[in-house]
Amino acid sequence: MSRPARFDILFEPLRIGPVTTKNRFYQVPHCNGMGRAHPSPMAAMRGVKAEGGWGVVCTEQCDIHYSGQHQRELRLWDEQDIPALARATEQIHAHGALAGVELAHNGGHVANLESRAVPIAPSVEATRSLLPGSARAMDKDDIRAFRRWHREAACNARRAGFDIVYIYAGHSMTLPINFLSRSRNKRTDEYGGSLENRARLLRELIEDTKEAVGDTCAVAVRFCVDEMMGERGITADGEAHDVIELLGELPDLWDVNIANMGHDGATARFEQEGWQEKYVKFVKSVTTKPVVGVGRFTSPDTMVSMIRSGTLDLIGAARPSIADPFLPTKIEQGRFDDIRECIGCNICLAYDSMGAPFRCTQNPTTGEEWRRGWHPETIPPKDTDDTVLIVGGGPAGLEAARGLGQRGYEVILCEAARELGGRATREARLPGLATYGRVRDWRLGQLKRMKNVQVLPGNHVTAELVLEAGCSLVAVATGAAWRQDGVGRHHRDPVPGLGVVPVFTPDDIMDGRLPEGRVVIYDDDHYYMATVIAERLADAGCEIVFATPEPVVAAFTQYTAEQKRVQRRVIERCAAVHTSTALARTEPGTAYLACTYTGRETAVPADAVVLSTGQTPRDDLYRELGGLGATVREAAGVRRVVRVGDALGPGIIAAAVHSGHLFARTLDTGLTDRTPYRRENVTPEWDQPFPRNPDRDQPFPGNPDGDQPFARKGAV
Repeated sequence: MSRPARFDILFEPLRIGPVTTKNRFYQVPHCNGMGRAHPSPMAAMRGVKAEGGWGVVCTEQCDIHYSGQHQRELRLWDEQDIPALARATEQIHAHGALAGVELAHNGGHVANLESRAVPIAPSVEATRSLLPGSARAMDKDDIRAFRRWHREAACNARRAGFDIVYIYAGHSMTLPINFLSRSRNKRTDEYGGSLENRARLLRELIEDTKEAVGDTCAVAVRFCVDEMMGERGITADGEAHDVIELLGELPDLWDVNIANMGHDGATARFEQEGWQEKYVKFVKSVTTKPVVGVGRFTSPDTMVSMIRSGTLDLIGAARPSIADPFLPTKIEQGRFDDIRECIGCNICLAYDSMGAPFRCTQNPTTGEEWRRGWHPETIPPKDTDDTVLIVGGGPAGLEAARGLGQRGYEVILCEAARELGGRATREARLPGLATYGRVRDWRLGQLKRMKNVQVLPGNHVTAELVLEAGCSLVAVATGAAWRQDGVGRHHRDPVPGLGVVPVFTPDDIMDGRLPEGRVVIYDDDHYYMATVIAERLADAGCEIVFATPEPVVAAFTQYTAEQKRVQRRVIERCAAVHTSTALARTEPGTAYLACTYTGRETAVPADAVVLSTGQTPRDDLYRELGGLGATVREAAGVRRVVRVGDALGPGIIAAAVHSGHLFARTLDTGLTDRTPYRRENVTPEWDQPFPRNPDRDQPFPGNPDGDQPFARKGAV
């Protein structure tokens, strides 16, 4: 299969300073929750991106000094950190891609929990963590030291094998962008006041970095062109234009984005593909240097239009490269139906934000490349003679069938409903969640090509039918049901009085059974479900009171970087919003809401209550088969019955897909005595109670001028 000629432009090489990328696909720096704690998994993940055809593959942000440390990202404080980073560059280069590193100092954005260093910033400001305290204003010595740390990190980045070295002035959280921003830079010296003064540090960093790396590495600037603060900050039609006009020819590449992750990494619920174009399209008019930008690009036609319109030279991607590391190769080969499109849910970001290795709803192999040896495109051929019956055609069942079919197993997939996709199909009909249908669509597209997989919708499977099917492996992937009793994180027992007021669950809403009139929505799930139901019912004309035991609406969405937008929309669409409030009880026509701190109750009129609290597995078939006994099952040829996805343990769609993939790879989902993935252990590097400088055989002096004031351990 060959690609249409209109896509050829995506595969043209491009010069970036002294280096050349083989195509226009550019994996921009993105977090992943592995970083310095798990360097081998991090490196393997980047290597798979390069194997998948990305012309440039960058790291996440990389701390240059202990005074601006980000707990979970990479670091390049000194030579000790080079080996971990070299693992990544080696794997990236092995597939002909350029390797980029994003050098960063997070200034007052971080609290330096490990190093205990007082944060530094252009001016005195409260740290942007919840830890009480302030960042101190940098003096001239601090600025000179910062430039030295950055220059030394650039030299070490070159030694680690990187081809592109970044100055990070994006996402409203690093020192360079905070010096540029009027809202944070209140200085009155040559680094404050006028734009030229506020841009002085960025200019110096570009010049320092180019001097440090010479003609061997390209120098890139990642720049926030709009802080989304209006006149109080940098705007695309204001000072961002002036900054690039002032410095436009100094770096070899401009990587442009907007504001913080809540805007730059907006979920599909709030922004469409390519929405940043209106902010970044001016950049190429004021610089001759290549420009890369992002927009959750999944459509090859949109990518082409970005280049042909003169908006971008390179198609930047973070989330689409996670959902499908082989996206460039599939476009190059004309395999458009094989592209596993990002759904824009930000589960990848959420797990990194929680300090854990990231994961993806669409791609269950991400983060597992080194740990489990999983590859996004290949899977070992079958190694048993099993035939497999999968009961349930939701995300877990579809992924299990797809993976097993790819391995060569004979598979029967039965779904009770006429429509496949399970919760992915049902949830995709709710406001803002249309892209969730991609979870179903990609897997069905793959299954249609597999002659060894039978897909049978509209088939309710009983225990008797399982025994008659004669399959040796049975996977019960029948999903979960939303609870009707209010039990969840807050309530451990049913809410008193339910039933005297009509009670609805998310299942009812998704099935088209809607309440009328005055509706209380009680959210003890804390993700998206209750809030999109609020939108759906508001559209239907209901008057909504929204209550949650958490201090904010949809508390988990703080990790997906959309909480503020979610809460704003709920406030706009609901008659009242009660946080730190639980549903205490109901009486005819009334719901009683109680403060979670004082227990003080408030009565609100209620014609109906919608409960979004918890789910219970639909595992009756599994239990029935278990009750038949091993002798009966074995007589029918069934050697193993497992639960998969929500039927095993209700969770997010990403967990269901991973569970289905795990079954496809291992033919089981149960716990084992041994850890089923590789670990990376940390071992001591020093025998002395205080580290010694190997060059001078003297103790490190314990100052911020380069040597670190405390011992560290390296990962091996």
